[in-house]
Amino acid sequence: MSRQKIVAGNWKMNKSLKDAKSLVEMILSNTKDSDVLKIIIPPFPYLEPVKQILSARKGFYLGAQNCHTNTSGAFTGEVSANMLQSVGCQYVIIGHSERRNYFKEKSTDFVLKIREALKHDIIPIYCIGETLEERKNGYHFSVITEQLTSILSEFKLEDFSRFVLAYEPVWAIGTGETATAAQAQEMHAFIRSVLCDFYDSAIAGNTPILYGGSCNAQNARELFQCPDVDGGLIGGASLNEDFCTIIGSF
Repeated sequence: MSRQKIVAGNWKMNKSLKDAKSLVEMILSNTKDSDVLKIIIPPFPYLEPVKQILSARKGFYLGAQNCHTNTSGAFTGEVSANMLQSVGCQYVIIGHSERRNYFKEKSTDFVLKIREALKHDIIPIYCIGETLEERKNGYHFSVITEQLTSILSEFKLEDFSRFVLAYEPVWAIGTGETATAAQAQEMHAFIRSVLCDFYDSAIAGNTPILYGGSCNAQNARELFQCPDVDGGLIGGASLNEDFCTIIGSF
């Protein structure tokens, strides 16, 4: 079954505005047209200027790193999905391991955020993944199942059909470690089996699942050749020319 190929660059808390503009221009100049859907996910202050640059090129989309659980209100320092939509965001990351770890966000938060995103026609990139301790203790499949089904239970099939999933082994984020292609394929196939059991084989076969654990210019091609890996949610390697190489790795 043919699924959309996706490469998303999560810049996290990096770059000045000047550097952000230069990076986007470099990416556009060094990326060939293809059927790969390319998402640039800069920090909040750079969303609109980055969108202005991306608008000149087909196949590139704007994403945000997070959104709030409410549409508006007295939430100092927060950004709503409504605001993201107003500056041209088409995607938003929900449930990233850093949000789970540093900000103690839970499934109940993610459900509300995803509802807000969908309400404002923004596609959620929902992240799931296990820690090194959970994997070593053999809990990785049960952890992934819980993180996934706690969300699935709150959404109808027609809503979930708009999701993108990202598997991010927490032990391989920012550490230089990466899951082997076999480990990535095993978990991506398992995630599809959960989707099949919860919904049906059609939704399982159509849902894009990205790999998000230290994917780089050296390992992207091998990872993307796995039948159930549909692309990558890229961290550090999205901050330089390696991102272009990754896009061309299919």
